[in-house]
Amino acid sequence: MNSKKTQHFCFVAVLLLPILLAGCRSHVVKVNLINTSTEPVKAIIVDYPAATFGKDALAPGATFSYAIKPLETGMFKVQFTDAKGVIHSYTGTTLHKNDDGVLDVNINQSGAVVTANLGR
Repeated sequence: MNSKKTQHFCFVAVLLLPILLAGCRSHVVKVNLINTSTEPVKAIIVDYPAATFGKDALAPGATFSYAIKPLETGMFKVQFTDAKGVIHSYTGTTLHKNDDGVLDVNINQSGAVVTANLGR
């Protein structure tokens, strides 16, 4: 009889595990750096609340994606150097702790445009 109880417990545990895991998910923001110009951009620095990441260069038409987890409220900032060596900066979108979604950063030789699709 003890073996039958153990089998029943294992069966129930196997059924419940996917349900329990489905509710456990981290809130992250996927940042897509997209070079929409016909020339490369370089020295890309992305600054967001409590952290920073970078990309050395991005070829024309290329996309680089990176997942971030904002740990506090603050501004999303991007800095990059165009093909002529001019440094450009963007500051604007406010990120909050537990934000979830996508930031598309369209970079060209004159600046960056960020499209945010965020929620909590």
